[in-house]
Amino acid sequence: MTEMRHPLDPIFKPRSIAVIGASRKKGSIGWEILHNIVEYEFNGKVFPVNPHAEVIHSIKCFPSVLDIPDPVDLAIIVVPKEEVLRVVDECGQKGVRGLVVITAGFKETGPAGLEREQKLVEKIRHYGMRMIGPNCMGIINTDPTVRLNATFAPTRPLPGRIGFTSQSGALGAAILNMAERLGLGFSMFVSMGNKADVSGNDLLQYWEDDPHTDVILMYLESFGNPRKFTQLARRVTKKKPIIAVKAGRTAAGARAASSHTGALAGLDIATEALLEQCGVLRALSIEDLFDLAMAFVYCPIPRGNRVAILTNAGGPAIMATDACVNFGLKIAELAPRTRAQLRARLPEECTIENPVDLIASADAATYRFALDLLLADENVDAAIVIFVPPIMVSPHEIADAIAEVTSHHEKPVLGVFMAPEDFFRQMHQRPSRAFPIYQFPESAARALSALVAYRERRDREEGQIRTFDVEREIAERIFATVRQEGRTELNSAEALAVLDAYGLPVCRFGFARTLKDALIAAREIGYPVVLKVLAHTLTHKSEIGGVILDVRTDEELIRGFQTLMERVERHGLNDA
Repeated sequence: MTEMRHPLDPIFKPRSIAVIGASRKKGSIGWEILHNIVEYEFNGKVFPVNPHAEVIHSIKCFPSVLDIPDPVDLAIIVVPKEEVLRVVDECGQKGVRGLVVITAGFKETGPAGLEREQKLVEKIRHYGMRMIGPNCMGIINTDPTVRLNATFAPTRPLPGRIGFTSQSGALGAAILNMAERLGLGFSMFVSMGNKADVSGNDLLQYWEDDPHTDVILMYLESFGNPRKFTQLARRVTKKKPIIAVKAGRTAAGARAASSHTGALAGLDIATEALLEQCGVLRALSIEDLFDLAMAFVYCPIPRGNRVAILTNAGGPAIMATDACVNFGLKIAELAPRTRAQLRARLPEECTIENPVDLIASADAATYRFALDLLLADENVDAAIVIFVPPIMVSPHEIADAIAEVTSHHEKPVLGVFMAPEDFFRQMHQRPSRAFPIYQFPESAARALSALVAYRERRDREEGQIRTFDVEREIAERIFATVRQEGRTELNSAEALAVLDAYGLPVCRFGFARTLKDALIAAREIGYPVVLKVLAHTLTHKSEIGGVILDVRTDEELIRGFQTLMERVERHGLNDA
């Protein structure tokens, strides 16, 4: 075991673990976690804690963590919620430095749970401990010097180069299952639960310089500290890609996220802007997340967006071409030398323009020859290779040929095999693969576009984070007024005033209740101006003709003002 230098090392690289709430009952969480720790061959000492058992899993059991004679680095807590605070006190007295609290029943359950969680956080800070959870599934570290699987997931994790963090425990278990089917392994896996202490930001810092982690995947329901996340992600994405699924894209989804882990989900448009600004790639679903992950695990980052498509079937090639163009990729124009070499070797029926169609009779040797030429072409930055298996050609032979050629080039190659499910199961079980394989062209095109997007974001100039002079009192008064009136939205005038108070550039504007006020405001702004009706009960101004454009003189303003007032009176807008 390596020396513990980081505050999170007692959690992820412990030399000894106490499982508090270990159980003799098979199928219980307390039994499953202890079983997984032992079965995964943890490289350290394990101490089950249960006052009602002498031996669990053939290991001596202790009544309390205080009764363990050896030092304990990490405690996994699986006791009823009413017992958690007492157990944490005992861990603090023992000198435990890391906690993983599996137990639920905290802020995700309402005010009483929130109060319990606040007391929990106070205790761990008092004792100087760090904590994952509560309400989580556990943690995994596949480092051969650690070998820690402290989860109750049924799937044995594969070792790999992906660091994964999830706010959802149940989704985390499903992700481990899916990763195993795809042959993708993890360096570390963290179910964060309520994020009462250790957050996604802490994990980004921890994985930033971790030599075992090349790709970071995140399932998020909320941002605890968006400002810190932005600063960290901008720095980390210069070194390794971060791919995130952000749940709560809709209002209904945001409400569900809040009831699930007590997360406060924000507006999706703000999330999109935040992730793009700091270089994080956003996956649209868990399936999309794994499509992108496969590309980043197996492929080098391309130098550009020019793609060659190699196929043995015309239809899938057309689909791939459309998808590439839609995702912002460019169909490469092959060099004359490449086309000449293809024409000299391939049958006359083959198409040598991009996409290159080898026709159905193409075998492994033909694929090997054509792909090698395409990757050697200076006009090609990446290749998508499509294979629809005819009866007489084995997809495994084609895959081996693609892998062989790929190993000789520093360009990404993504495969599309429209083959039976058995083929994918066999391919994903191979211990080493040279390229990712997808079932459909659109998935490969999407993944390649993410590789290109990461290169562009990684290589762009860092830029500056602007600061603004803020008149906070103005914004506070506006928000206080809106709350007092029982409203949940700002009107356009209030929104402009808040933006202006925060120093954000907005168009010049003014407010008028009388014609005299309107004339003064228009002259101060300068013609031309736009006249708009402002009323809390009016959502769409166009419904009553409440907007008049291109008002250029005092006379036009007087007529326009009178027209709007007539429309307001006609529609009974008393708050206008």
